[in-house]
Amino acid sequence: MKELKELNGKINQEAPRAILVGLELDEDISYYMEELEGLAHAADIEVVGELVQSRSKPNTATLIGSGKMEELARLCADMDVDMVVFNDELSGVQLRNLENKLGVKVIDRTILILDIFAQRAISKEGKLQVELAQLQYRLPRLTGFGNALSRLGGGIGTRGPGEKKLETDRRHIKRRMKEIQKELEDARKNRHIRRSQRERSGIPMVALVGYTNSGKSALMNRFLIDGMKEEKTVSEKNMLFATLDTSHRSVKLDTKHEFILIDTVGFVSNLPHTLVKAFMATLEEVNYADLLLHVVDASYEENDFHIKVTEQVLREIGAGEKDKIMVYNKIDLLDAAERARYEGQNSVCISAKYGENIDALIEMIKQRLFGDRIETALLIPYERGDIYSYLCSRYGAKNTDYRVDGIYLEAELPLKDYQQLENYRV
Repeated sequence: MKELKELNGKINQEAPRAILVGLELDEDISYYMEELEGLAHAADIEVVGELVQSRSKPNTATLIGSGKMEELARLCADMDVDMVVFNDELSGVQLRNLENKLGVKVIDRTILILDIFAQRAISKEGKLQVELAQLQYRLPRLTGFGNALSRLGGGIGTRGPGEKKLETDRRHIKRRMKEIQKELEDARKNRHIRRSQRERSGIPMVALVGYTNSGKSALMNRFLIDGMKEEKTVSEKNMLFATLDTSHRSVKLDTKHEFILIDTVGFVSNLPHTLVKAFMATLEEVNYADLLLHVVDASYEENDFHIKVTEQVLREIGAGEKDKIMVYNKIDLLDAAERARYEGQNSVCISAKYGENIDALIEMIKQRLFGDRIETALLIPYERGDIYSYLCSRYGAKNTDYRVDGIYLEAELPLKDYQQLENYRV
């Protein structure tokens, strides 16, 4: 059993004060508690203490034991806290019991993440996904959210024998969930249309994936700044879940090579299942990418855990076997010996902040996306204008010349198209 640990952080006088609580069963949870503190700070919560209890099994009524409950209640009063944040997901009954005994607001890790997502979602689809996840979380916990939900409702449709407000709320939530799911389905269809247009253009897609706060948005901005597109940069902050909505940006490597770069929501350990499901539509963009850039914070000592979590989520969404490059970011914080351990055939060490080794990453991307392309010259008959349009739209053409017997052009083609157009090669 561990005693309270005082935590020092940036103090915001308007921020709610909180104590973090964790239950340690069969593994050390120090990392999870550290991450919980980061999530709390991302939600503008001032963390003033941490309490961890070791038990063989959780208490069904309050998660932690009765003795620890009394200690926690005294600490809440002595430290004048506004809330208690539990690392474990709580049931509705546990939430109600804890609030009754502690006299302060009680939330769990899932509520905290949902709150962060609700603050950061910008697009209409992102907001709908967050609302759906919140409703999915709330529905099975209605009985634990206070007596207000069990009072008799009033008004048209609730008279006669009477209908408990709990049942009214349940019907309302289910109805709203169906409305959101329909809107998300419409958004998915629109996204499918846009994706089909990108696929017809022949421009390959590259998706940034990785643990939250690994530097994905910073890397996207580095590509855009180097490509003289600073007005297209995305928001980046040194905090968990700074980016939620998927962003698409066109990146030109040179006059012949271009790709669409996709920035996705960062992953985190113990991501609530409702969120994984709700954001599946956003993450499905990863499945259509031609290449993944798995961005890792090289300066974090336990980044092996970050890699493991990211790979697990990729498998869950069906992208585990995608071609990818390991991108170890923030090497400006490492010495030469530390950098050496990350160097490999399928990896590159960079600093998105300072632009170090970005050229090496670009060469790797170019080789993966365009390495099989072959320079060739073609003579397309005028009656096959469809072939000419196809080549121009997908690969571009240079040294075009309108001759008597057809259109002469030079292009860089992938092996498949190169072989199919054998009869037109000159």
